[in-house]
Amino acid sequence: MKNIFLVVAIVILIISCGGGDDSPPTSIPDENKAPSTPSLSNPINNSLCVDKVVTFEWGTSTDLDNDTIKYEIQIAKDNSFSQIVQIINTTSTSALVTLENNNAYYWRVKAIDSKNLAGNFSPIYKFFTYGIGVGNYAPFAPELKKPTLNSVIQSSTVELEWNASDVDSADILTYDVFLDTTNPPIVKVGDNLSAKTLTKAVNTSSTYYWKVVVKDNKGGQIIGQVWNFTTD
Repeated sequence: MKNIFLVVAIVILIISCGGGDDSPPTSIPDENKAPSTPSLSNPINNSLCVDKVVTFEWGTSTDLDNDTIKYEIQIAKDNSFSQIVQIINTTSTSALVTLENNNAYYWRVKAIDSKNLAGNFSPIYKFFTYGIGVGNYAPFAPELKKPTLNSVIQSSTVELEWNASDVDSADILTYDVFLDTTNPPIVKVGDNLSAKTLTKAVNTSSTYYWKVVVKDNKGGQIIGQVWNFTTD
């Protein structure tokens, strides 16, 4: 009987010390890291491109895992990229694209590694293509500064802020602002403003929609997209 107890004790001791399983511990693979964000170089921001065939260029992204990188370039006619005209995937850091004359275009690039993990899109650049006989180009679409899209405002007032530019650098820009609880907004709360900011009173527990119309002093104008925020 003592021998039986001794055998059982030895078996228990072997099991508790890891005996009987000589396989190495399972290693946890390193988490794949996304490539860095490309920097755009050409066409430069707020520029006028004379040729219909436009050369797009951007900087090389880096990948901490040394994965092979490809790039996705998106070109659109609006800065929300709902009107995309070209999507190009390439391993190069440049692309030639034929575009229409006398149009505003917006472009951005992101890097994607060989495991299909994408990094962040670059900032958006914008440019106009040359129009024969065109004496004035419309302003670019306004860009949202604040409040950020879909944000929640915990105040009785809201500061609306945007940015805008024109390829005709000498043009003077003014702004009409629409703010409403209906989409699209139809209530004009700012008329021919020279500043790019406007503070307005708002009600609680409401969703607001707003947009900016950018006008130059030569009759050109562009209607911006609708942005929104909610009050608490």
